[in-house]
Amino acid sequence: MRIKSACVLIGAAILAVLPTQAGAVTQDNFLARTTRDLVALCSAAPDDPLREAAIHFCHGFVVGAFHYCRATEASLGGAHTVCLPNPPPSRDQGIQNFVAWANQNPQYMSELPVDTVFRFAAMRWPCR
Repeated sequence: MRIKSACVLIGAAILAVLPTQAGAVTQDNFLARTTRDLVALCSAAPDDPLREAAIHFCHGFVVGAFHYCRATEASLGGAHTVCLPNPPPSRDQGIQNFVAWANQNPQYMSELPVDTVFRFAAMRWPCR
């Protein structure tokens, strides 16, 4: 009977760890140290317990980065590096494009996420 109880406990412990290993959002992702963290937040699964917070963080980070980019460009003489089309993509579309691009360019996953957001946007919507 003890062996059966031990197996049940071990099985429960393994199941408790699986969501984290399967790509679930962690509290550590919210530190946004790397592009990998931002991509994890922006692509949180619908059943992830942290999905709502992750998606809100993602949107706030990306919008803040875009406004920072615009403010920095204005202070340096107004030359834009990113020119959105008219009409511009929705926030969700832009973020989905960023996540897809980041997954196709894993060499940038360890970089600062703000740098990678700028790199993506300048490549996707360059000014002519």
